Amino acid sequence: MRKVETDLIHEGEHYNDTRAITTPIYQTATYTASASAEQQLTDATGTKSPYFYHRHGNPTNSQLGELIAKLENTEDGLMLATGMAAISTAVLATVVAGDHVVVQKAHYAAAQVFFREFLPAYGIEVTHVDQTNINEFERAIQKNTKLIYLETPSNPNLEITDLQAVAQLAKRNDIFTIVDNTFASPINQKPIDFGIDAVVHSATKYLGGHSDLTAGAICGSQEFIQKAWRKSLVLGASLSPMDSWLLLRGLKTLSLRIRQINENALELATWLEGQQGIQRVIYVGLPSHPQHALATKQMRGFTGMLSVELAGADEQVAYRNAQQLLSKLQLFGNAVSLGGVESLITHPASLWNSTQQPGAQGKPAFHLGLLRISVGIEHIDDLKADLQQALESLK
Repeated sequence: MRKVETDLIHEGEHYNDTRAITTPIYQTATYTASASAEQQLTDATGTKSPYFYHRHGNPTNSQLGELIAKLENTEDGLMLATGMAAISTAVLATVVAGDHVVVQKAHYAAAQVFFREFLPAYGIEVTHVDQTNINEFERAIQKNTKLIYLETPSNPNLEITDLQAVAQLAKRNDIFTIVDNTFASPINQKPIDFGIDAVVHSATKYLGGHSDLTAGAICGSQEFIQKAWRKSLVLGASLSPMDSWLLLRGLKTLSLRIRQINENALELATWLEGQQGIQRVIYVGLPSHPQHALATKQMRGFTGMLSVELAGADEQVAYRNAQQLLSKLQLFGNAVSLGGVESLITHPASLWNSTQQPGAQGKPAFHLGLLRISVGIEHIDDLKADLQQALESLK
């Protein structure tokens, strides 16, 4: 069996029917019909047909889908224009009006809006549970529960869901499971290996890796991908040929990038735990993380995502410290998104508290001094030095 580094370069090459070493950009909306009426009918009706019309498929998209499915140990994959297109298409391929869905309390902000506002508006009931408590998942199941949707590690509190436990619970109750694997990447975590049915990605993030495209991926059985593809035909979120080509190029270095990002993040998180002005470091690779043992069990690496809570006499002081630190950083870009070669940092409370369920006693979901960091591939000494000078400005 080939190693992942080799698959990243060569998987799906049969879709490149030219002599070019690099897969071409198929910058076309439509294709001339085959001379054979039978073949034309096959192209028009076949799942993900790469030579009919772009909404149906594209040769580069087909190569991408095959590659990402291989990375996730699934039978097939479907490429779409954004991560939210992948999430919404996968969910809508699973449930209809009258069904019930169990989701976590912590999800990507746009996914939260989808579950809290969009699905209920179309007659789909949603229950939110604590992802760290398998008993809450079990108590939430109803007779009409058709889907359990997960995200692990979660954004931005980095909580872990026990994939095997949820998968076993779902199978006992004939419930489909989907996991957003964006934060981990398939290099660090393969949910299918723990019994999960399907995986979605914002391929904008680690898979693309260069902050120059938006894309989404759905991975699962051939039967499920066919259902998702049929939904995608009417939802219309087709991945553009240029973004498809950029993503295929970015994937070639995925294993190398993730290896360096994992190494940088673990060293940075360990260093931050000893810095004055830092109240708490949240990183699944640290023994101090309350679910470190579970993360070690189901992840091969701990990703480049970490969060820190800044110290302060109260949350308002911590908030001011967070804003001060952001203003002093030189290498860490203050921007949303994640998973690129460059390090980014953002303030979750300012951006996403309005989309999240309040915590205990009605407190905002995210601490006002919390900062989320996406660690890149810069030299670790330079990243430490940048954070050191910013932290010193708080004294």
